[in-house]
Amino acid sequence: MKLLVIGGTHFVGRAVVEDAVVRGHDVTVFHRGPAEPEGFPKVEHLHGDRDGGLDPLRGRTWDAAIDTCGYRPRVVRESARLLADAVGTYVFVSTLSVYPDDAPGGGTEESPTHQPPFPDTEEITAESYGPLKVACELEAQGAFPGRCLVVRPGYIVGPHDPTDRFTYWVRRAAGGGRMLAPGPRDQPLQVVDVRDLGSFTLDHMGAGTADVFGIVGPRERLTWSEALVGMVVAGRAGTELTWVDASFLQARVKEEDGELPLWDIDYPGLHGFDATKAIAAGLRHRPVAETIADTLAWDRGRGALKAGLTPERERELLQAWSMAGGAPPGV
Repeated sequence: MKLLVIGGTHFVGRAVVEDAVVRGHDVTVFHRGPAEPEGFPKVEHLHGDRDGGLDPLRGRTWDAAIDTCGYRPRVVRESARLLADAVGTYVFVSTLSVYPDDAPGGGTEESPTHQPPFPDTEEITAESYGPLKVACELEAQGAFPGRCLVVRPGYIVGPHDPTDRFTYWVRRAAGGGRMLAPGPRDQPLQVVDVRDLGSFTLDHMGAGTADVFGIVGPRERLTWSEALVGMVVAGRAGTELTWVDASFLQARVKEEDGELPLWDIDYPGLHGFDATKAIAAGLRHRPVAETIADTLAWDRGRGALKAGLTPERERELLQAWSMAGGAPPGV
């Protein structure tokens, strides 16, 4: 196939491009950055700005396009309409945030999403992000009726993750000493390896699928205990997990501070999506241990993280937990 990847040099786009090159596809990447990231595959690069700088896309045709960086409906509308007669299948990478944060676990593609009126703003905040993504989906589907594939991933993890949400736990587990582990131990954790998301998306781009899929992993239920123990094993530093009660942490840690990334204990729907539809359509999950090992290898030698507890803050919380009695968290 001839593929166009909009915003394809980072994380999701990079995973799609790397897989597409291995499969032998002819890939064009459209992005703003004047330079290509280190180790990026040799593909055609078109430099421009999807917000008012789409001219490099004019007069070209592709079998399929994937939009990895659409956050504002107006901007998605402009690129989708420009490409409507130049592209066969249009893929829009959305998010599970299209569902309200307080949605219960067990949600599916048929669960209610945010509804109009959508925010009259282009500012992306915790409150506007999900509704704006729903509006972006509608723009893409409107420009490509019957030719639009929408993928709604949950938390995406793996090498080249710019958020460091999963990477924090992997790095910390490899750091040794006493590590704060947020209870309860059996709290579910849903993450999808970016490479599995990319592979599934490419499969359906090639098939010309027009549908909506929620993409989460792993296939089998994963708990925080299983995930953190796996990270400790991979880190080989003898790290000791110290489990801390959820109620203790809720009283001391603010979600917006990003100190305990992925620990969404107040929002069961964020780690309880039912991916049956995508699995039936071919979604494959690599072992979590592989994702952990590859993330750890990629993270070696990197600088400060964007998320997680600082060493000083972790010691402070562990000391407070010990002084409070340090009772084992309920599971």
